[in-house]
Amino acid sequence: MAAPPSPLPSASSRPADGGLTRPRRLAPGDRVALVAPSGPIDPGRLEAGCAILRSWGLEPVVGAHVLDTHPTLGHFAGTDADRAADFRDAWLDPGIAAVLCARGGYGSQRVVDLLDWDALRAVPPKVLIGFSDATVLHETVAQRLGLVTLYGPMGAGASFVGDGPTAEHLRRTLFDPASVLTLTGPDAGPLVPGRARGVTAGGCAAVLAVERGTPGARPSFAGTILLLEDVNEHPYQLDRILTQLVRSGALDGVNGVALGSWEGCGPPEFVREVMLARLGPLGVPVLWELGFGHAGSTLTVPLGVPALLDADAGTLTLDVPALLDVSAPAE
Repeated sequence: MAAPPSPLPSASSRPADGGLTRPRRLAPGDRVALVAPSGPIDPGRLEAGCAILRSWGLEPVVGAHVLDTHPTLGHFAGTDADRAADFRDAWLDPGIAAVLCARGGYGSQRVVDLLDWDALRAVPPKVLIGFSDATVLHETVAQRLGLVTLYGPMGAGASFVGDGPTAEHLRRTLFDPASVLTLTGPDAGPLVPGRARGVTAGGCAAVLAVERGTPGARPSFAGTILLLEDVNEHPYQLDRILTQLVRSGALDGVNGVALGSWEGCGPPEFVREVMLARLGPLGVPVLWELGFGHAGSTLTVPLGVPALLDADAGTLTLDVPALLDVSAPAE
């Protein structure tokens, strides 16, 4: 029988060196909400994802509109208002410990401005998990709520339900975050050598680029270790995306860059050349292929945590666990 869920804390630990506030780690018996802020969901993969969560001792709670499809725009999982309502209800529910996006696609930009962020800030911290289009939510939660989030697999995503190492890395990050402080991938190595410290931030490169100029976009990623990955963008499109980030000032003051997967973006050697041409002039370490993003097997990378990027060693090492162990003595 699963243990009762741990109580949600009224506050959590903020590292002294610039990281964001950390929600508590999960425990058996916790309830995890699945929401669909973006594209429509495959019911079979949703059930497979819920089965994995149950096998971890968690209780998945599927949002009321997760399996909806927009009445006229089929690339959305339901209307903007309904997708926003599911996210709002999950975040405001005191019995929910984490909010897991079911899939990406497109749509979070149309949801984020419908949410009452003052109300969301008034409740105890909880964990946000997702990647790709969820980059908008990660950035807004960081800017408006000041919380660490997890750039990791979706609850109804192919990598989560189909790749054991992907699911296991998320499980360890949620339940035993101290065991996954050093992140690396089989192809990780230096694009630009060096070491740098900073607070992790970033996500899907195209989403970060289109967010420039919006009210919620941070002025720049100064002081961060910036994570970038994308999918199905040709090298010239990646060049345009990175050029937008450079010209907008988003990359001013970045301490280092960790690149993830570039699935469907063309020959890796061409992608490398684009990255080197656009990011090399920043004069900071750039790590190639850390192992997160749209690949078939992917890491969960915490955002908002102080870390050391070692491009030469191919590693990103967190200074503190992504989530707080509320049973441990105060740090």
